[in-house]
This record gives sequence, C-alpha cells and structure tokens, in this order.
Amino acid sequence: MKTDIHPTYHPEARVICACGVEGMIVGSTNEEIRVEVCSSCHPFWTGEQRIVDTEGRVERLMRRYGMSASE
Repeated sequence: MKTDIHPTYHPEARVICACGVEGMIVGSTNEEIRVEVCSSCHPFWTGEQRIVDTEGRVERLMRRYGMSASE
C-alpha cells in the first residue's frame, strides 16, 4: 500500500453555522466545517416557518401558480 496518502484527521474540528453558532466539536479531515442550517436555526427545531430561497426560485414558483406568500 502507498504511504502518506490519507488526509490529516482532526479530532476536534469546529462546526460553524451561518447564523453564528459555533457549538459542535466533531472529528473530521477539515479543521473547520461551515454549514447553512443548524439545530439553533432550523425551522423544525425553532417552530418558525422560514423559506431558504436560492436564486429567487420561491418567488418564481409563487408567480407561476398565482399564489401569495400568505397561502
């Protein structure tokens, strides 16, 4: 087998959410992991409805089917 081909393992890698929470420590080959949604800001855990829109897709769907945001 080849030697020294495996990436470095970091047993205390930090997970950082887009909302600013830096709570979790996990094992990973990256020193820092950035995520968009965590348990502090995910709608299932917070109870609030929030739509994560990428490139205006939600607005385009609403226009296509003649829906308003309150429906």
